[in-house]
Amino acid sequence: TATLLLLGTPFSLLGLLVRGWAAGSIDKDQELATSGPYAYLRNPLYLGTLLIGIGVTVAGGAGEWILLFLAYFIVVYGMTMSLEHSRLTELFGQAYHEYASSVPSLIPRVVPYRPSRDSVGCNFHFRRYYRNKEWEAALGVLAMFSFLAMKAIFGWLGP
Repeated sequence: TATLLLLGTPFSLLGLLVRGWAAGSIDKDQELATSGPYAYLRNPLYLGTLLIGIGVTVAGGAGEWILLFLAYFIVVYGMTMSLEHSRLTELFGQAYHEYASSVPSLIPRVVPYRPSRDSVGCNFHFRRYYRNKEWEAALGVLAMFSFLAMKAIFGWLGP
């Protein structure tokens, strides 16, 4: 319905903003990302994905899909975050250990993390956003919400 579409859209838009900010603030595997959204949480891309998924499932109108998505997210991204933690520990050693012990994984901290003076952070840049292909996520969400809007307007696929 149009109401569910309106309820789900803000979640997905916020998720896209979080993911976009994160993608434009990271040079993957080049340096430890501790600035921008990474100063508040270690996995802003995954938080963005969670918000987008919640938005799409709410907008889609099937309550059981929300639960299914959350279960999928917990299992798949739980394993992904664990593997990523190991890989980043290998790549960045003590610097990552200090960062990981100070910055939560998915729930943002209120005060941004301040790394040691010798750390270098990345400011947001559209080149990184583009290079990290985050625009593809935005197009995917746009396509999904276009479909859901048509469904709500024209009653496609039944009630």
